Amino acid sequence: MMASEPATLNYPLYNFRLTQQICSNINESLLLLDWTFKPRPNLARGFEISPDGRTYTFHLQPGVFWHDGAPFTSRDVVFSSDVMLRQLNTRSRAALSHCERIRALDSLTVEYRLKEPFNAFLLSFMASSSPMMPAHIYEGTDFRTNVFNNKPVGTGPFKFKQWSRGQFIHLVRNERYWRPNRPFLDEIYFRIVPAAEQRMVALESGAIDIGFGDAVDTVVMSRLRIQPGLKHITNAYDGDGEIGLMEINQRRAPFHDRRFRAAIMHAINRDFLVQGLNFGSGKVAHGPIPSAAPYYDEKAIVKYPFDLARARALLDEMGLKPKAGGVRAKLGLMMLPDGGGAWTRFAHYTKQALGEVGLEVELQSTDWATFTRRNGNWDFDLCWISYGMFGDPAIGMSRLFMASNIRKGVPSTNVQGYVNPEIDTLFAQASAAIDHGVAQRHYSRIQTILTRDVAMLWMLETKPPVFHSQRFRNVITGPNGPSDGFGEASLA
Repeated sequence: MMASEPATLNYPLYNFRLTQQICSNINESLLLLDWTFKPRPNLARGFEISPDGRTYTFHLQPGVFWHDGAPFTSRDVVFSSDVMLRQLNTRSRAALSHCERIRALDSLTVEYRLKEPFNAFLLSFMASSSPMMPAHIYEGTDFRTNVFNNKPVGTGPFKFKQWSRGQFIHLVRNERYWRPNRPFLDEIYFRIVPAAEQRMVALESGAIDIGFGDAVDTVVMSRLRIQPGLKHITNAYDGDGEIGLMEINQRRAPFHDRRFRAAIMHAINRDFLVQGLNFGSGKVAHGPIPSAAPYYDEKAIVKYPFDLARARALLDEMGLKPKAGGVRAKLGLMMLPDGGGAWTRFAHYTKQALGEVGLEVELQSTDWATFTRRNGNWDFDLCWISYGMFGDPAIGMSRLFMASNIRKGVPSTNVQGYVNPEIDTLFAQASAAIDHGVAQRHYSRIQTILTRDVAMLWMLETKPPVFHSQRFRNVITGPNGPSDGFGEASLA
């Protein structure tokens, strides 16, 4: 069950959780992660790392076929990693930028040669970061308009069957799947249920078997926890390490002024966001790295407590004095599409909170297609969104702040236009550090600079739930949650 439908099923292009949870059943990755974040085989049956940490050699599974019958080979891996993912996927692009070359040694062997050691390289091959795509379908085409974006072809346990717009996406069992006796299920329907109340009733009544994190409003979590026949999973998205936040377009005045961004931080009661609007789920976010994630350093962070007087003083200092009706400035806030759930509540509260300090907010409601287009094209003032660590800041966070990742037309990049050469250097040094302590020093400095600059408006750390029918088992098999697909799911 989903609150909305994706704009496309081109996995690298539209790599939001909404798409991951569908396409992970279709397009697979070379590796998966276990619950301790250690890589385990998937499309790659094994790998070796050279002593200098610069060469990774992957050995592919034999006898793997794309859903249209074409064989899966090293050509597909080289095309995916060296061409398509580099162009479209923000997380894998950050990792692949460290590659000096990617080449096929034979039809089932691929070598990645790095310019320098990159300590998070293997993590970048998790399912939601580096899906393998068919070279014979995408090579030489416009990736954004290819007709197979709406009828994807993969190697995964399920094949695309039908997309009934506004209603469902239907996948069926891949009878030629390379894992013996998998999958156990015959078909999956991803149903679009826009209204939060309808989603709750669908789960309670058994009309829907699984509710993903974004589809389950925190307002009904306590009710669903005690519902007979439902299992509640709290660690399904631990691999994400997600932070809910607002991106702010720093190309525009007055958003380019650090004082304006700081004033917004001071104007919003983030404790109320967590306790009052998210019903105690999650915790206040103070910086770019979640508090439970590797390299978090609370001592390095510059904090912005709820303080309306300080917010007004900063705006006064900028010369933004109240005018008619007490309005200092007007701005637009693009809302995250969630069918009236928690993200909608956050947006409405933001409008109210900023109004208290003289900032008049226009709420802009969109569907996912419009949201991603506007976000990627920098067509916004503020927008509510979230991002995840995906195991390491070099994978999930650096992409949002490095100047080299300012790429118009591609969402989930540095869409804010934040530029700081010291940050670029520190990210490069941190990701190449062999010693954990050295990496920590760099990441601590990064946290100080980004929070001092108010490089983004971090609001709350989220912990999305998954509810599913107790009729099923092995629905979630690792910290990447539903984004690892349902190839192991079966009737209990």
